[in-house]
Amino acid sequence: MPTTEAPTPGAPNNGDDGLWQAGWYRFAKALRSPNFGPRPTDAQTDLIVLHSISLPPGEYGGDAVQRLFTNQLDWDAHPYFQSIRGLEVSSHFYVRRNGELWQFVSCDDRAWHAGASSWRGRGNCNDDSVGIELEGLEGQPFDEPQYETLASLCAAVAQHYPIAHIAGHEHIAPGRKQDPGAGFEWRRLREQLGWNPQMFPPQVTQR
Repeated sequence: MPTTEAPTPGAPNNGDDGLWQAGWYRFAKALRSPNFGPRPTDAQTDLIVLHSISLPPGEYGGDAVQRLFTNQLDWDAHPYFQSIRGLEVSSHFYVRRNGELWQFVSCDDRAWHAGASSWRGRGNCNDDSVGIELEGLEGQPFDEPQYETLASLCAAVAQHYPIAHIAGHEHIAPGRKQDPGAGFEWRRLREQLGWNPQMFPPQVTQR
C-alpha cells in the first residue's frame, strides 16, 4: 500500500490529493455502515483512536466484524454473540491481520466506536475522532502487515485532517476498555510515522 508523508501536527487540508473523496479513502474497501451521524458543526477532527476487535474473540479471518458494523451479524451463529446482541456500532476503518483495509464510515462523519470517553480535555471522542479497528485480541501481538497499513493510513488521515493526537481506546476510556492493549507496539508506530511524541499518550512514549 502506498505510503504518504505525514504533515506537521495541525497541518491544514491540502485539497484534493487523489486519496480522498467525501471522506472515503481511496485504498480502502468501502462497505457502508448505517451506524453513523453528522459531526457537531464546531468539531475539529484532530484525534485518531486505535482499537482491537475480533469476533468471536481471538478468531480471525471471518466476516463477523463486517457484519457487526453493518447490522447483519447473526446473533445465533456463536454463543459469544449473545453477549453483544443488538449492539449497533461502527468504526471508520478496519485493518485485517493480512493488512487488508476496510472503511465503513466517511471520515467526514461521526462513527460509533469510542463510547463514553474523554481525551485532550474533551469528552465524547466520537465527535471529533477517526476510529481504526485492528483485527486482534486486546493484549496480544499484531502482525507486520497491520503495522504497515496502519502507518500508511494514519499518515494519509493526518494529511487530510488536522490530526494532533493519537490514542488507544484504553486511554480515552480507562477502566472501561483495554484495547489495543499491551501487545500493540506503540514505539514501532511512532518510528514509522515520525510524529512528535507529544501527539501520543504519555503512557506509551517510553515503550
